Amino acid sequence: MTGAGVRVERQGPLAILRLDKARGNAIDEAMTEALLDAVTALADDDQTRGVLLTSAHPKLFCPGLDLVALVEYDRPAMERFMDRFEAATLALYGLRKPLVAAVTGAAVAGGCILALTADHRVLRQGAPIGLNEVRVGVPLPWWVISLLRASLTPAAFTRVALLGRNFTDDEARETGLVHEVLPGDGLESAALARLEELASRDGRALGATKAWLRHPVLMEMRAGGAERQSEFLDAWFSSGAQQKIHETVASLTGRG
Repeated sequence: MTGAGVRVERQGPLAILRLDKARGNAIDEAMTEALLDAVTALADDDQTRGVLLTSAHPKLFCPGLDLVALVEYDRPAMERFMDRFEAATLALYGLRKPLVAAVTGAAVAGGCILALTADHRVLRQGAPIGLNEVRVGVPLPWWVISLLRASLTPAAFTRVALLGRNFTDDEARETGLVHEVLPGDGLESAALARLEELASRDGRALGATKAWLRHPVLMEMRAGGAERQSEFLDAWFSSGAQQKIHETVASLTGRG
């Protein structure tokens, strides 16, 4: 199964959900729809016992939102995109099957968000992971805050969410952003081994337990509502944030 920037491969009862898009897996609207469709199909597939989220690029996971595409969006279009990105993230986090992320390279902003949906996260040595939204002048969406509180050590909140730093190796593990850091060679095989261990448990028991563990967080993620979405969009379309976004796009495309 292949969508816009997403491939699903089979390895026995395990599925590999592989990000494979031009511009280094930068997240656009088509990719969010493909992710949502793929996760929904895998959730309903009784033959799938576990899912590995990874990248087709050996040294890149996901750099975040596709600013080259999104810079052209007006407010209604951006609101629609954020709604779909939220839906894809919640579908991943709410999957009642084990989900392991093999983070093969840089996972920043939206890429970090995708990784945080996994039950177990394995990061390649030297690869940066973090959330840099505040450095661009936009807040983290409400539903991402809920995800962070469920994933990070409390001592890491300031460095990750408010300062917007990237982390590598042991520091990434100590914050709670990842569980393991391994060399690039054999990383996907190691992540699959972790997934196989989880998938070896009774599927109904694991699925129910995971759903109950994550239910409070999912409820909180869904409770943001239009008011918080509007506040995010106000910041996105502020003059300061738009200047930084346009500068970033110019550096990526050579338009400056």
